[in-house]
Amino acid sequence: MRKVADCRDMPSESGCTLTIAGEEEEVVRAASEHAASVHGHEDTPELRQMVRGSLKDEAPQHV
Repeated sequence: MRKVADCRDMPSESGCTLTIAGEEEEVVRAASEHAASVHGHEDTPELRQMVRGSLKDEAPQHV
């Protein structure tokens, strides 16, 4: 199942609205890199674990 990381679920002074969806490892990598480059966090194993813990299953799309 695809996973989703949504910046709106995290406390942020910038009010970031980015949502990243895909396979779990892709989302963890992209969201961690985004957190580092945009929000000033250090891309560490702890950050990636926190990102992984915040992922949600992607809602099924109705066709």
